[in-house]
Amino acid sequence: MNDGSSGSRPPRRRFWWWAAIAGIVSAGAFLAVAELIALAVARDGSPILAVGSFVIDIVPQPFKEFAIATFGENDKPVLLASLGLAVVIAAALAGVLQLLRPPLGVITMGIAGALSVAAIVTRAGATPLAFVPPVVGSVVGSILLVVLVRRLRAWREAVAAPAAAPAASAPSTPADPADPADPAQRRPAPGVDRRAFFRIAAISAASALVVGVGARIATATTSSIAAIRRALKLPAPRSTVVIPAGAELDIPGISPLVTPNADFYRVDTALVVPSVDPAAWRLTIDGMVDRRIELSFDDLVNMGLDEYAVTLTCVSNEVGGELLGNAIWLGVPVREVLRLASPTSGADMVLSRSVDGFTASTPLESLTDDGLDAILAVGMNGEPLPLEHGFPVRMVVPGLYGYVSATKWLTELKVTRFDADEAYWTPRGYSAKAPIKLSSRIDTPRIVTAVTAGPTTIAGVAWAQPVGIEQVEVRVDDGAWQQATLATPISGNTWVQWFLEWQATAGTHYLTVRATDKDGTLQTEELAPIAPDGSSGWQRLLIRVS
Repeated sequence: MNDGSSGSRPPRRRFWWWAAIAGIVSAGAFLAVAELIALAVARDGSPILAVGSFVIDIVPQPFKEFAIATFGENDKPVLLASLGLAVVIAAALAGVLQLLRPPLGVITMGIAGALSVAAIVTRAGATPLAFVPPVVGSVVGSILLVVLVRRLRAWREAVAAPAAAPAASAPSTPADPADPADPAQRRPAPGVDRRAFFRIAAISAASALVVGVGARIATATTSSIAAIRRALKLPAPRSTVVIPAGAELDIPGISPLVTPNADFYRVDTALVVPSVDPAAWRLTIDGMVDRRIELSFDDLVNMGLDEYAVTLTCVSNEVGGELLGNAIWLGVPVREVLRLASPTSGADMVLSRSVDGFTASTPLESLTDDGLDAILAVGMNGEPLPLEHGFPVRMVVPGLYGYVSATKWLTELKVTRFDADEAYWTPRGYSAKAPIKLSSRIDTPRIVTAVTAGPTTIAGVAWAQPVGIEQVEVRVDDGAWQQATLATPISGNTWVQWFLEWQATAGTHYLTVRATDKDGTLQTEELAPIAPDGSSGWQRLLIRVS
């Protein structure tokens, strides 16, 4: 049976694997050269990040929520890893196509370059030369693919040559070793083409790895901005947050009253943390205003800084979830900044924009109300904003989910109308307005940890911005509601800790919690999904008591 092999000669299909490797090496060269060119002429021209950001933009809302719920803050590394796997598969396919049906492999490489260009130039704030890196990268990758596959085809043909001459027609007299007409004398030995293929592939792969990784590190590095942040000395606040006595309960397992910066949740659309130098930072206030205003970082901090305690909540937070945190922020009231521009009548929304193009739609009244501490924050828990939390300036607005208020790496405030503009998440299935829903959470005990029978403390946090919490109740199984003890709240803009002593008995039990705010509103039992404006319902937790 003819299986395409002869003796020890490799089967023809084995060359498909080498073609796949050629495609992967060529794609690596494509990306490496693109990263190097991006470093030189346009740092926003990285195909990897542009395509990743494009995927984030187009993924349907249910998949986004699944990614956040499943991977949490690791959703972006998972996305990049998935994109990397897709690139490897597509590149391998391009190599095989180039071997079997040239020039389909080169065409595939060109399509990849075109898609990268489209993803880059359609991003908000794309620079004029942003298209150059993927164009040059795709050209280099295509040329390398052609060279590698030619070597591979020559190797394959050299290997196949001995079988091409039928044994029956073989001459009875051996060919003259010096006869130039002898085909064996005109065709290089298989080893020559094989070594050439391996040499070119190895050198290209190693070069792509060194150049690509080095350029990506150099492009993405935030070391200089991190050093600037560490050296930054913010002015002392005019007023500070006073933590009242009894505000923090000493109960193992309960969330701390103030969430440490390292533990504060992070959910945003940025694949890499933007690097913004405070010296070059500018905030523009325009749109429906009497005066267009542009502020530098020094202009902003010289307006005077104050401390504010505010709990932030992500709309992706499930009932009982952990996508919220409480911090002491340092900043300037947004109303004072807007007053400089003087919004005109008829405006009802402020579209805030991040340096990476993200936008949020915030009701104008939430930013101008003297009773709300909506601020432009420059500090968090006693230090300049961490890079991943918006350095140098971000918005913090109590009572609104982050996607309509908490813009990081802020660069623009556009005074406008809801019927004239829409923000990033609005066309993706979320409400343009999203007040935070009254909610409560059990921190301890946990479902994963067995409880010992006897005296047990049930504890957690509750929040109702900006009204504040009046009461928290806990029910064990289907028993009566029991009123928990509240800690002293910092303010209505922060969560409050609570606890209930319980005599736990052996077996499994359901713990349910609900809260009532100071307006007398009871937390709704009705379950609602995350979209379009935040989840709702009572947290019901199953625990084991041994």
